[in-house]
Amino acid sequence: MLAKGQTVIQYMEQLAPKHVAEPDDRIGLQLGTLQKDILTVLIALDVNDEVVDEAIELGADLIIAHHAIIYRPLKQLQTDTPMGKVYEKLIKHDIAVYISHTNLDVTEGGMNDWMAEALAIENTSPIHDMHNEQLSKLVVFVPKSHHQEVLDAVLGAGAGWIGNYSHCSFNIEGFGTYVPREGSNPFLGKEGKMERANEVRIETIVPHAIRNKVIQAMLKAHPYEEVAYDLYAMDLKGRSLGLGRVGKLKEPKTLAELVDVVKEKLEVPHVRVVGDLERTIRKAAVIGGSGGRYMMKALFRGADVLVTGDVDYHTAQDALAAGLTIIDPGHNAEKIMKVKVAEWMEQKLQEHKYETRVVASRINTEPFQFV
Repeated sequence: MLAKGQTVIQYMEQLAPKHVAEPDDRIGLQLGTLQKDILTVLIALDVNDEVVDEAIELGADLIIAHHAIIYRPLKQLQTDTPMGKVYEKLIKHDIAVYISHTNLDVTEGGMNDWMAEALAIENTSPIHDMHNEQLSKLVVFVPKSHHQEVLDAVLGAGAGWIGNYSHCSFNIEGFGTYVPREGSNPFLGKEGKMERANEVRIETIVPHAIRNKVIQAMLKAHPYEEVAYDLYAMDLKGRSLGLGRVGKLKEPKTLAELVDVVKEKLEVPHVRVVGDLERTIRKAAVIGGSGGRYMMKALFRGADVLVTGDVDYHTAQDALAAGLTIIDPGHNAEKIMKVKVAEWMEQKLQEHKYETRVVASRINTEPFQFV
């Protein structure tokens, strides 16, 4: 069975929810329709003419890319321009294009975590905070016989995270009362008679963004036809989500040694470097794409080095003066997302028994040559 386009994107938005993207970022479905079966999904960093040709050759119905194919509003669509030809080719071959940009950068387990992991940066936190997760408190009353089943369903759906602790809940036994009325089908008790049921009160924390998913999992596992539960808004904030990651290197390295790691792990032939190559680096920051404007934030968070692309001349001078070293692997270092997203999506589709194929693009969209 093939997955529908909406299903594929539903999985993608579990990885990179749209609500965590920067305001006005060009994300989501940019071209085509998701109202179709998807035989092949192509994961790409950019969508250019070569990538579209690759998609056509693979028989892809959907491209999921990191960088927008439509960044500025179109006033006209001429098919004799370079990008016009790309749009025309996509439309002719019924290939949809979906963009996951800063939401993929910000999300936990996304772009910046992949880059940090590749460079052995541990115990990370965001460089630039963007969102504090909104939290709710879920309280549900469960017959004692089904306590563990409902608890497992709720926590398995993503509830119960407090900081670095998962599966957090509070459970207390008591009894509930009710009278099943005419037309009811009670799990416990009889119509018209007061029932005193041995129950467990479960309390846990639920991120606002997944509250519906958690409630659906809870209702599915609960044996009652009418489930008694409460969902409270909380003033407490949850995890901080933001751009970039900063943390300690697994092992201290000289700047020169870290340069070699960056080139190898991010698969870039050359980098630009600011600072003393013999300096020891203990704490490192990384931002996929163009992160030079967060240079001072990386410094304030104690970083010895910032690994990011597209660093301009004056930012490099400012970093040198401030004592922050920089490794610039270029914007194209974000290509790490192709394999990572493909692996994640393939696993999701296989879990649900879909036969849709996922392919990481082999096209190198780096526009620069190094001579």
